[in-house]
This record gives sequence, structure tokens and C-alpha cells, in this order.
Amino acid sequence: MGILSDDVVLIQLPKHPSDPTVVTVNCPDKPGLGCDLCRTVLEFGLSITRADFSTDGRWCYIVFWLVPNDSNSSKIDWESLKNRLFSMCPSCLLPFYYFNYQLGGDGNGSSTHSSSVYLLKLCCLDRKGLLHDVTKTLSELEFTIQRVKVMTTPDGRVMDLFFITDGMELLHTKKRRDNTIERLIAVLGNYCISCELQLAGPEYESLKALPSLPHAVAEELFTYELSNKEASSKQLESDLMTLKKASVTVDNLLSPVHTLLQIQCVDQKGLFYDILRTSKDCDFQIAYGRFSSSVKGYRNLDLFIRQADGKKIVEPKHQSALCSRLKEEMLHPFRLIIVNRGPDTELLVANPVELSGKGRPRVFYDVTLALKMLGICIFSAEIGRHSTSDRQWEVYRFLLDDSREFPLASSQARNQIVDRVRRILMGW
Repeated sequence: MGILSDDVVLIQLPKHPSDPTVVTVNCPDKPGLGCDLCRTVLEFGLSITRADFSTDGRWCYIVFWLVPNDSNSSKIDWESLKNRLFSMCPSCLLPFYYFNYQLGGDGNGSSTHSSSVYLLKLCCLDRKGLLHDVTKTLSELEFTIQRVKVMTTPDGRVMDLFFITDGMELLHTKKRRDNTIERLIAVLGNYCISCELQLAGPEYESLKALPSLPHAVAEELFTYELSNKEASSKQLESDLMTLKKASVTVDNLLSPVHTLLQIQCVDQKGLFYDILRTSKDCDFQIAYGRFSSSVKGYRNLDLFIRQADGKKIVEPKHQSALCSRLKEEMLHPFRLIIVNRGPDTELLVANPVELSGKGRPRVFYDVTLALKMLGICIFSAEIGRHSTSDRQWEVYRFLLDDSREFPLASSQARNQIVDRVRRILMGW
């Protein structure tokens, strides 16, 4: 008999709507647990306003203060969040090595078991905001979009293919499938022509890799320095210059056994996740951390860390590499450009993929929301993976429809699109 979810995950709802919800996780530790918990918090459309966590390598104690993201208009299902967080925590009755290896772990805190992928086929009459409305419904139902193929036909119909996994692990049941189809038809109304949901076949594998990006486009999208295109908007430029003031300081004097990292940067959505994702991928252990509340738009974070071998980080080249990597993730959590694709205009958004293979939550949700707010129709969309020399990326490609309000040949219109999409993604 295992421990109850109430003993592992405790959720304390606020007395006043403006106050944060406090979530406490108290369970055996495993590598990458903090990153996995933060990813789930992001999936539910929540932001971490504060956090405290500590571990001795065997047991961890984490406290999150959570509020809904500005871009999230859905009601939070706290009981479902509690169940999802509990499902990620190792059982206190199983030894660490048993959890990681006998149950399919890879030693990095991720399981080799993967959820079944299902194919959702939608045929609809086109309208503005349709793609985001479908995405929002799937998010509310706790589905994760793994791949997308969206096509618009000359007669004004849209064929949407969503390859999804179920956070509840219930999509194999007829009740869950029927409820999903009913919710989608209710949202789409008379625009819905057909809606089918089935286990994905070999077509899913064929969509994993994107068509090759032109060399010049890939170079611009994945270059480290912010491009002039991204910074050409005056409004955006001031934010980007603020981001460049991020700092990472290494201190080996305060603790005899840990290296202290002191991080300061501008507040942004998913910041804590990005830092813990980097710690997981770089394989350094966090013994204690404090993610402080935002002060004048800035965040301070203190991390007491060690290398995988249990030693402090004393080599200057290792310190420099770690600081550079953290700064890169804070400065550039997304890559975002607009380019010409033949006669069409294409918006490309990219973010790093974890070494475990998991992508960042809700990127497709946020981009489609931004485009809906601007009144821009999406002619086609797809999600795929792209590999560079040092990492893998999830790339979102959107062919945009021209309009009178946003003539896409205009650099001003393009800057407005980039500005709005980036602000929604960053939570500004």
C-alpha cells in the first residue's frame, strides 16, 4: 500500500481570488523531478510566482505559489492537477534504483514508457480563431498536442490533423473519446463538418520530421544573437535590451559542499521551468533553491548545486559554460522569425526540446491565441522537430493569410505580429 496523494501533494486554495494557490509536494526524490513538476504546472496554464525546494538526494520538499497565466482564460481543475503531480512522484515504498530502472527509467528521471498517440481528424468550414478554439478545448481536456497538420482547401474548408496524448490516460475508453468529440462539436457549432478520433497509425512517424528548412532560414532562426528582425520593433527592442541585463553569479565560498548560483533576470512565463530544464539537461544536482517573488519586474533565484559526481563546480571553464547556458535559456527561450516561403509569408517559432524528448507546453496554444487576437487567419500549420549540432528543437510553422489590416508585405505588420506573439509567449 502506497502513501496517499494528500500526503504527497497538498493544494491550499487562497481565501481571496487575487492571492496565489499554494502547492506542496513532499516525496522521495528522483533526478529531474522539479523540472517535470514545473512542466505540468505550465501545462495547466499556471505561473509560479514563488518557490522553495530542498532535497538530500533521497527525499524532497517543494512549495509552489501559483497563479493563472494572463493568457489562460480556462478554469483550473485543481483536483486534476493534484492527481497529475502525484503521478510523477516516486512511491516511498520503492527503492530509488528500482523506480528508475525496474520501472523503465533512464537514470535521468524520465520513463521510457510513453502514452499512446491518438489522431484527431477535424473537417470544418474556416473562420478566424478556429485553430485556437480547438487548441484551447484540447488543453482544457488535458490533451498534449504532439504534432499538427493543418490545411486549408480552395473552397474554404479546413482539414486539421492533431496527434495528441492524454494526460489522464483515459483516451482508450469510449466514454473519454465520446466526451472529447462532443466538446469539440459544441465549440465549433455549425462550422464542424466531421470529427473523428482514433489511435494514430504510421502517419504519425512520417510527420515527426519537418520538411527541411532552407539554410538561410535555419541559420537566422537558431543563431544565438537576437536578430535585427526580432528587435526592429521599438516596443520590443526595449524589452530585449532589458533581457540582456540578466546575470548569473557563481559563489564557492558560502558553502563548503555546494556551489551557489545567484541568478537575476526579467520576469517571464516559464522562467523557473527553463532553469530547472537546464539543470536537468546539464546533469547538475540542486540541493536547495529559492525562487523569489518578482520585484519591479525582476526575479532573483538562489541555487545550491553540485555536479553529478557530488563535487562543487570549481573549474572556471565549467563555471563559464554553465553560466553561458543559463543566460542563453533566459535570453532566448524561444526563437521567432517571419520569412517569405515562395509567394507566402511564414511565421516560425522554435524552442529547445529536453534531452528526455519532451517539448515545451502550450507553445501552440499561445501562438494561435496571439494570431487570433490580431485577427490573422492561419492558412496552414505544422509542428515538427529539427536538429542542430548541439540540440534538438521543436519548430512550429504557420503560413499566414494576408489581410487589409495586416498586409504581410509590410515590415511594420510583420513587426507587430512578432511583437504580439513574443509577448504572449513570454507572459509580458
